[in-house]
Amino acid sequence: MDNARDSSFDVVVVGGGAAGLAGALTLVRARRTVLVIDSGSPRNAPAAHMHGYLGQDGESPAALLAKGRAEVTGYGGEIRPGTAVAADRLPDGTFLVRCGDGSTVRARRLLVATGLTDELPAVPGLRERWGRDVLHCPYCHGWEVRDRPIAVLADGPLAVHQAELWRQWSERTTLLAHTWRLTAEDRELLAALGVRVVEGEVTGLAVGDEGLTGMTLAGGAVVECRALVVAPRFTARSGVLTGLGLPTSVVERDGRAIGTCVESDPVTGATALHGVWVAGNVTSPLEKVPGAAAQGVRAAMAVNTDLIEAETRRAVQAHRAGAGV
Repeated sequence: MDNARDSSFDVVVVGGGAAGLAGALTLVRARRTVLVIDSGSPRNAPAAHMHGYLGQDGESPAALLAKGRAEVTGYGGEIRPGTAVAADRLPDGTFLVRCGDGSTVRARRLLVATGLTDELPAVPGLRERWGRDVLHCPYCHGWEVRDRPIAVLADGPLAVHQAELWRQWSERTTLLAHTWRLTAEDRELLAALGVRVVEGEVTGLAVGDEGLTGMTLAGGAVVECRALVVAPRFTARSGVLTGLGLPTSVVERDGRAIGTCVESDPVTGATALHGVWVAGNVTSPLEKVPGAAAQGVRAAMAVNTDLIEAETRRAVQAHRAGAGV
């Protein structure tokens, strides 16, 4: 974007993933002027396919987003590449969104669907295999690695739960103790499920022509596996909201911190600041693509309703003024 193209919209959607595009589509069909600012870095870009999305199972994330962009622009929405880095609340209640290239755009309302960043354990080689055979969600990838040898990397309190979960897809599940100290109760549970425990710190990946073949331990031993399960830290991409006074909160599961999010109403996505909504993984780290898209739709409906209410108030005030009331 450049300053010559700066303009004003009913709604600026920050983020062009499933949540952002679903929200934008709902809004343009509601006859709103909509701009989507898309950095082009969706969280699920490393994955070749999506799964569990009714009617879209097996589709590539890139193909889904391409369809979504075409649908949004087909109804008159605008999509611009770029990164929204900050937003300011103006005296009249509207917003000024600042982009990385120095340009700005104005919006009556904001829908932020910037997603999150998966922070992986500090083991060399994980990032290169992420979304392929280094995994975290069995509902996304479990079927594809069913009955194969699966290893779970224990570097936090969720590892035993992950082993318990992934055991549903493969009886050949191994827990790599790595840097985590297992309790006697943990070991009993794993033994009862037939999950093997291997001691020793993991130092890297063994990769062959067809992908991951094992995990290397300090000392050189290799533990066979065709998929490695890790527990990333889910960090909300919330920088654009910082200047608006909307900080992130710690997300806990079973009393354990797993990441951060921007807090919002669980139904509408409304934040603590009027005029700003969030949808998708930036507010709900465990949501899959279908749920993120649904959140985008619900948030967009709430945004449109809010705009209608504001427009109605102005219309009533103008009517009264004209009638001399």
